[in-house]
Amino acid sequence: MKGRPPGTRGPGRWLLQVAAMVGKEWRQLLRDRALFGFVVFVFTIDIMIAAGAAEIDLHGAVVGVIDRDASQASRELIYRLRPPYFDVRALPDDAAVVTRRLDRGELRAVLTIPQGFEGALLGGRPATAQLVVDATNVNIGYLVSSYTGRILAELAAEMVARRAAAVGESAPLPEVRLQPRARFNPTLDQSWHSTLSELLTMLTVASIVLPAAALVREKERGTIEQLLVSPLTPLQIVLAKVLAMTAVVLAGSLVAVLLVMEQLYHVPFLGSPWLFFAMVALYAMTASGLGIVAATFARNSGQVGLIVLLLVMPIIMLSGTWTLRESMPGWLQAVLNFSPLRHFIDIAYGVLLKGAGPAVIAVPALKMSLLGGAFFALGVLRFRRQFK
Repeated sequence: MKGRPPGTRGPGRWLLQVAAMVGKEWRQLLRDRALFGFVVFVFTIDIMIAAGAAEIDLHGAVVGVIDRDASQASRELIYRLRPPYFDVRALPDDAAVVTRRLDRGELRAVLTIPQGFEGALLGGRPATAQLVVDATNVNIGYLVSSYTGRILAELAAEMVARRAAAVGESAPLPEVRLQPRARFNPTLDQSWHSTLSELLTMLTVASIVLPAAALVREKERGTIEQLLVSPLTPLQIVLAKVLAMTAVVLAGSLVAVLLVMEQLYHVPFLGSPWLFFAMVALYAMTASGLGIVAATFARNSGQVGLIVLLLVMPIIMLSGTWTLRESMPGWLQAVLNFSPLRHFIDIAYGVLLKGAGPAVIAVPALKMSLLGGAFFALGVLRFRRQFK
């Protein structure tokens, strides 16, 4: 600016001004009880809720059984549909009752064992049992069908082997023995995945919402003009908000990972903590650029909330956090390369659960950095143009 005193120039003064603005943002966040409460919630209680949510594995599925055969084989089949996977309920052989209970959602599936079921197995003939599955929840419906089919196959193989042994014959059944080994989560603990996935989701939401809310708050209170006529450049104003909220997100991540996830749910931390939290800070700054861009399109908090929702939902739903990227169309997988969360997922899971080092995560970190630079530059450019 013209007429600026000589003492106000230089990188040292520039950084001091940014630091003062960062302190101002922290004080405003502490005064804003709703926003501060949001930050505390997403990095503590929300992570615990995600860990205690229903697991993806089959557990306690209520299955009604109609046994028309009343044989040893049918009783053996019913016995094998046992907890913790199934909760078996005997049903009357009444189509109206079965339909009513399925319509009310009281049953996940109904298994009907026909008359002659045991005779077909002992006679070496195909035996058919009917399974009607409530597929309104596709994942659970698939698991119920898959688990039941596997149990039936095992029972049929054992019955054939018993029959062959009883008559003194050999039963050369083909056999494949699978010896699975689970890496990175040997006990298949669902809470490891759910807590980390929820942390990545909330990191994204907080990193976009906080700087956007801070910038829009200046517009609503009319203080943005005061900042612009002060000895501050648009770059300093935007950078201060990004750095302040990145520090808040980083502090929340420290609590979420080291206190909630590691201490309460025993999620392992195999990689370098310094590397992981450095990547968290980089990701927070990258996503904050999106928040600044969103704020430049909004005039008040209500508008910025809607714009952030439009940004956050596709980023989260299509990132691969809760969905399988490989199952998406090729064009959509290409579009996802412009989502910072898509790259941060590889970094977070790699460092935290796999113990990956800098060389392993270098490529996704570089891509995320390029996206962050582009988002930040776009945000500063739009912010400057709004007040020319």
